[in-house]
Amino acid sequence: MDQKDVKRIKWGSFLKDVFICSLGAYGGPEAHYGVFTDQMVTKKKYITEEELVELIALTGILPGPSSTQTLVAIGYKVGGPLLALLTMLVWSVPVLLLMTALSFSGEFLEAMNLSEDVFRYVGPMAVGFIVVAAYRIGTKVVKDRFTLILLIFGAAVTYFVRAPWIYPVVLIAGGVAAIKASGEKSLWNHVKLNPQWVYIIAFSAFAAGSIALHIFMDNRIVNLFESFYRYGYLVIGGGQVVVPLMYSELVEINQYMTSKEFLTGFGLVQGLPGPMFSFSAYAGGMAARGGSALTQITGAMVSGIAIFLPGLLLIYFVYPIWEKLKQIRGIKVSLKGITAVAGGLITVSAIILMQKNGFSVENILVTAVTALLLMTKKIPAPFIVLIVLAAGFWV
Repeated sequence: MDQKDVKRIKWGSFLKDVFICSLGAYGGPEAHYGVFTDQMVTKKKYITEEELVELIALTGILPGPSSTQTLVAIGYKVGGPLLALLTMLVWSVPVLLLMTALSFSGEFLEAMNLSEDVFRYVGPMAVGFIVVAAYRIGTKVVKDRFTLILLIFGAAVTYFVRAPWIYPVVLIAGGVAAIKASGEKSLWNHVKLNPQWVYIIAFSAFAAGSIALHIFMDNRIVNLFESFYRYGYLVIGGGQVVVPLMYSELVEINQYMTSKEFLTGFGLVQGLPGPMFSFSAYAGGMAARGGSALTQITGAMVSGIAIFLPGLLLIYFVYPIWEKLKQIRGIKVSLKGITAVAGGLITVSAIILMQKNGFSVENILVTAVTALLLMTKKIPAPFIVLIVLAAGFWV
């Protein structure tokens, strides 16, 4: 077998695992990290727990959908830019197509009571994934009393201050604290970065170009690209962060859809696997109504591409630099604090989601059983998801 065949099999296996992640990744980015930990770290060992936490910390301070960028960065590490792109497609396209189709199904979407019943245990299941991820990651990043204090600090601050800006702030604070605590003086050794400026130029060109076209052209598809590309680079963290802006523009200002249509679509995406940003295809399709079916499909696809594109370009620019930056002693020292704080963010997300789901006996039981199955590694994550969906349908 030649080298190309080996590479193809490796990529095929990796993309299969990405697809498995997409089937089990319900909820926001915190729940996704639990699935990544189980599939990409524990089972397949594409990266270590420390590397995953470093990527979570990196994407936590970058604009864009953090869990999607984390998975794309893993793809970049395994196979470079092309595999990173394929990772993005395998992760996002299936649910984007589904949400595009649902943008045509107004009557079905009004019957949301059935969907709520089917997905009633998805939230507690997602908490189970996060609990296991928090345990596994916590045991890796907590190495002494100092890192334990930073983990508790990250958890406490983000529990009481629930605003998007707090995440990069506490991560940076953890890095600064680690540098100060180290007492080392020769921290900033020189490393040649050789940044690939073409990606940041493309990122800026799409932003400026779409704004210019929006100003000078009265075209619904162009306007949708500008809006969703802007949503993609304004968000830090999960897709929920940008929802108020989307609601204001799509419902209240432009009146592309009613409040009920918007909230119905957003409610539906909560129960579907994959990235939360897939809601963009539904919203774009609804916004492009009034013309042909092709126009509506185009609106959905353009919106989906636009919202993911900024995050992809930023990973292409930042990740190669990140690998080199870690060679600087100061950055390496700071990662001790940054990853400890990131462990706290993941830990507290389990607590917050448990509170949102409610502490009923059945919710606690679903969370506990999910965590137990993941820890024992007896049942693959996709089968756990199917069991939970079946329980919601029949109970």
